[in-house]
Amino acid sequence: MTFNATWKVDRNDNYEKFMEQMGVNMVKRKLAAHDNLKIIIEQTGDKFHVKESSAFRTVEIDFTLGVTFEYSLADGTELSGSWVMEGDMLKGVFTRKDNGKTLTTTRVIANDELVQSFNYEGVDAKRFFKRG
Repeated sequence: MTFNATWKVDRNDNYEKFMEQMGVNMVKRKLAAHDNLKIIIEQTGDKFHVKESSAFRTVEIDFTLGVTFEYSLADGTELSGSWVMEGDMLKGVFTRKDNGKTLTTTRVIANDELVQSFNYEGVDAKRFFKRG
């Protein structure tokens, strides 16, 4: 499948501003901007296994497209939502449990990079990953 690979973060665009909008404190934002995140994605049909490894934590997530699941961000923010495929784009819509606000994220492959985009309360950010 298209997303199956090991991906290592290469660069960020507006990521610190996005984290600020999410309520992440300055120290955690500075650290997260240099977290050396590695994502391993394994897709089988509509089922995904994702392993995220960073300087802060390692977490494994299993989800099925269109099925709601629970997830906690590295800063402890708890979310509930699901991923769907829209053409070649993986789109996730998640609701924060603490304030009910929506976080939207997408993953696409462009120029042999994984581009993960985020939107929260009008602030957009991107993280770019290279195959690793």
